[in-house]
Amino acid sequence: MRNELPPEKAYRVLESGPIVLVSTRGADGRANLMTMGFHMVMQHEPPLVGAIIGPWDYSHQALSETGECVLAVPTVDLAETVVDIGNCSGDAVDKFGHFGLTPVPAQTVGAPLVRQCWANLECRVVDDGWARRYNLWVLEVQRIWIDTERKETRLIHHQGDGRFSVDGDTLDLGERMTKWRHLMR
Repeated sequence: MRNELPPEKAYRVLESGPIVLVSTRGADGRANLMTMGFHMVMQHEPPLVGAIIGPWDYSHQALSETGECVLAVPTVDLAETVVDIGNCSGDAVDKFGHFGLTPVPAQTVGAPLVRQCWANLECRVVDDGWARRYNLWVLEVQRIWIDTERKETRLIHHQGDGRFSVDGDTLDLGERMTKWRHLMR
């Protein structure tokens, strides 16, 4: 038996990356967070990530002004907070304060890291040419910070329409990756 989904539901099938929080700091100095599920790794070197952030997002203005952000990777224990962050706008709510999250100074960008997240990737915009047409920003990762003392490391993945999956067991087939071994440093 097969069920057909409408084409506009493609994200429910293809979206595999973890939900992230995008941290920005606008030209006015105000820090903000937004929840994002539409992103992709574009290449290894230089490390590029594509992120969909449109003018409907309050963070869009800060990213446009500064060309910097942090992609903070939350774990399953923050799932409800992550959804709640996505349900309000930074123009009306101080999301760090309202949700009890701790901003931590980054080393190479003005946007803060999020202490409660398992990983934080400091990023700079390297191509905004597609942002005007497709809301697709190309970000180059400058630094990655991992909280090695964090007990919970399971990531959450949006499946669309408010459904999420959570990381489970890891299948390590690294020894079979002969063609791409140079990437496994």
